[in-house]
Amino acid sequence: MARDANSISEYLDTLRGRMPVEDIRARLAPKPSERKGIRPFTDIRRENVERTWDQLEESASTPSNARPALLDPETRRDLDAYSGNIETLIGTAKVPMGIAGPVRVNGLNAQGEYHVPLATCEAALVASYHRGMRAATAAGGVTAAVLTRGVMRSPGFAFANEISAGLFVDWVLRNRDMLFAAAQATTRHGRLTELSPHIENEVVFLLCRYDTADASGQNMCTIATDALCNAIISHCPVQPEHWFVEANFSSDKKASALAFLSGRGRKTTASVVLEEAIVKRHLRTSIDRMDKYVRMSSLGGIVSGTMGVQGHYANALAAIFIATGQDAACVAECAVGVTRLERSEGSMRFSVTLPNLLVGTVGGGTGTPTARAALDILGLYGAGNADAFAEVVAATCLAGELSIIAALSSGQFTGAHHKLARTRISGEAQ
Repeated sequence: MARDANSISEYLDTLRGRMPVEDIRARLAPKPSERKGIRPFTDIRRENVERTWDQLEESASTPSNARPALLDPETRRDLDAYSGNIETLIGTAKVPMGIAGPVRVNGLNAQGEYHVPLATCEAALVASYHRGMRAATAAGGVTAAVLTRGVMRSPGFAFANEISAGLFVDWVLRNRDMLFAAAQATTRHGRLTELSPHIENEVVFLLCRYDTADASGQNMCTIATDALCNAIISHCPVQPEHWFVEANFSSDKKASALAFLSGRGRKTTASVVLEEAIVKRHLRTSIDRMDKYVRMSSLGGIVSGTMGVQGHYANALAAIFIATGQDAACVAECAVGVTRLERSEGSMRFSVTLPNLLVGTVGGGTGTPTARAALDILGLYGAGNADAFAEVVAATCLAGELSIIAALSSGQFTGAHHKLARTRISGEAQ
């Protein structure tokens, strides 16, 4: 707290040096809007998009080249493809997309060699994943498996006292079949697999876990849970004072101990056995140096209180999610897990476990033009492919862990970023 207070004081001293306190107060005071509000729309038609751009260009702050940059000819042509994915559309974002691999995956569902599209603006990232994939493939490929599936929703119910909460839970447990049927009636693809009450004094959380088949399934779970809750309200003799369809117990878009232990989405694991010769040839380091680094970095993760211990799952997940139309905000919960290295004579077993992998190959943003193309490159678009996709994602995370640990253990990390990022921007060091 003292450190935070000192930082605030130092920052305020900096501000005082730039402007009087009265000017600071004036800048922070509420002010009326000076611009005409944009009229929102859900009907993705050209006239609505163009009308919105006309409004934006009336503002002096919107440069004239913004419209053609975002609303390019391909986006104009494919407007229908974005219906149901966004509101008040003005165009598409162009994120550079690279390709890494192929990576050999020997999975329960994914079998073969996969080129993995990665959308990112971070130089050195694609090169790093490509290097890790080469090493893993040279070793015979990555063994991968989806272990469990289940997306959670957690409605919350508030009662006058603990007795009412207990009676409510008793009724819920006695009427599970009816509640399961109410949820199931909303979807042909999803399936409610768990209904678990958790009492916190006068508040009851109902943990609803769904198998969402080939969809990531967030919306599917919300609609099914709302139907389940309305069935409770219609039939339960113990009525709550108030209730909410999601009460922040399900770990949606955040890391939590509950999701880390029980899994949310597809719990997926991947591993590879690497001989010393492959480590030296492809990763330019040694098993001994990598082992020393993993030991120290694991201690660092434990001491700092991280959820799990891993290097940078978020890099792979963000790049793959953006490329393939996944819910990018779910990286917040997906990027937790455990990376392990176990030495043996002349080799090492390297593994990753991701307990909260929320991915799909149908629905959501997977049908937008760019995402469909990226999934087509993988050969994993459409029904029947989500578990295989999860295994490829886990294999990609493993490749990234191999490469970054190799780089840090051997002193390559800074040089690679300097070579591939800073000096390449303008031809000289920034």
